[in-house]
Amino acid sequence: MDLRSRNKVDPSFNMSSMTDLVFLLLIFFIILSTMVSPYALPVDLPNSSNKSSDKQTVSLRIDADNNYSVGTRIINPVNLEYELQQALSVQTEKSLVLHVDKAVPTGQTVEVLDIAKRNRWKIVLATKPK
Repeated sequence: MDLRSRNKVDPSFNMSSMTDLVFLLLIFFIILSTMVSPYALPVDLPNSSNKSSDKQTVSLRIDADNNYSVGTRIINPVNLEYELQQALSVQTEKSLVLHVDKAVPTGQTVEVLDIAKRNRWKIVLATKPK
């Protein structure tokens, strides 16, 4: 009497299904990463070269005492968006040069950036050359 089992189990492990799964996950995360938009505001930073541009832009200055000025006029921060809209309404290219003192809290700068994003204006942060 032959009582041995006729079904033999192969002890080797096939890795092809594991590699297929890894490649599918890799493709999934690559596609997903291209769809994610960061929560950052787009800002055009100036170049370090000393070139002057002939474009007319509106400049907003915020000094250390939290005084806001558009061009040469001092304005009330409550009317900031309205004043900027009025100043930029005559411009063909809607760009804003932002001069902010180091002592100004970041929250105030972010409020200005938020106003510019809502109105789809370009922002240039002015810096001093080193």
